[in-house]
Amino acid sequence: MIIEKKVFMKLQLLKALGLMALILSGCSKCSRKETTVNSTTQTSVKKSLPDILGTTHTAGNYYLTDKDYLNEGADQVLAMGSHVIKVWFYGKRNEHPEVMYPFNSNWPKANSLVDGAKLPYFKTLFNKPFTTYILVVTSLGRSADYWRDGITKEQEKDEQRQFYELAKHFLTTYKDSGKTFVLQHWEGDWMTRGHFNLDEDPRPEALANMVIWLNARQAGVNQAKKEIGQHGVRVYSAAEVNRVVSSMQTGRPNIVNKVLPYTNVDLVSYSSWDSCVDHYNDPNVLRSALDFIAANVPDSPDFGSKNVYLGEFGLPENEFSPERVQQTMANVVDVGLAWGCPYIVYWELYCNELKPDKQTTPGELPTYQSDLIPRTPLAAVHNNNAVRGFWLIKPDGTKSVVWDYFHRLLTASSKK
Repeated sequence: MIIEKKVFMKLQLLKALGLMALILSGCSKCSRKETTVNSTTQTSVKKSLPDILGTTHTAGNYYLTDKDYLNEGADQVLAMGSHVIKVWFYGKRNEHPEVMYPFNSNWPKANSLVDGAKLPYFKTLFNKPFTTYILVVTSLGRSADYWRDGITKEQEKDEQRQFYELAKHFLTTYKDSGKTFVLQHWEGDWMTRGHFNLDEDPRPEALANMVIWLNARQAGVNQAKKEIGQHGVRVYSAAEVNRVVSSMQTGRPNIVNKVLPYTNVDLVSYSSWDSCVDHYNDPNVLRSALDFIAANVPDSPDFGSKNVYLGEFGLPENEFSPERVQQTMANVVDVGLAWGCPYIVYWELYCNELKPDKQTTPGELPTYQSDLIPRTPLAAVHNNNAVRGFWLIKPDGTKSVVWDYFHRLLTASSKK
């Protein structure tokens, strides 16, 4: 295919020139797309809103039923009318399912990603009537960001192997189901830094290593698709960016401009807090950020130049007025739909953040009790005021203003 040939040639050229030198010097690609895609390879089926608008379910601080926690949340998402869910599937070493979905659950240890996908809780989830599962996943056996200080050939091969095996499992087990599985990592601009200090840029070595890591994950998915084919089921690999506006406006080095141009990922997830919240009153910033991401990543065979989705957005309802929340959410949804995002994923179903332990000074990141307290039934909260308000459903079981907004949109779409 045209994109495969061009990406292969591009990667060979990068190896010859030296990836580090390119990342240090920048790339002229940012202003335009270099990769063209045969339009016949792109996904042409127009999706309905329930197949676009979804939510994340992970690490909530409360539960409302006696169901296993993963599937309690999944049923709530379906009840709202959405067919898209984002969950943590072995997202990081300290964020495996037993930590992220502990309530009413007894998680066995998985020795491989495929073993994890075969666990009863995940099998139940994957058999529900969702059309798309966005899975936050990293390889087992090492930390999620092990590559930041270097990645060996053996690690690169094992990365490809683990993603090949997982993609192959989905392609065979869910053949002819009509389902899509997107395999992404968590906010990569924090991963390249190893911290949350916005004043420090990532080291060029970390950015170069991330290129290798992402391409190894993608190679595994591509290997499975080439071997098995995609018969009524789709599997994609995605990178997630979260610091885009500073690169777009001032040229700061981040994944969007120093990593994506040298990858061949199927999709890019944009955790869009730096535009949808920081510039909530100017939707043009979010629109420009989507354009900037798309200009920096090669086109995708199935999605063309619209291979960027909104992987996170939200606003804590306990800290902002209902009017501010509604305006922000409507701006994001409107921009995302008008731009052509294949997915628009809200953060999140049940709030995962308790209120800050103390008042912070300007520039200081808050610390939360939820970072320190294991999620156990005894630690579950029942008071709406105990959490910040990243929710569709509150601890007392009532619906949020965002749930009402999404439900109206999804119900109206289903009646068309």
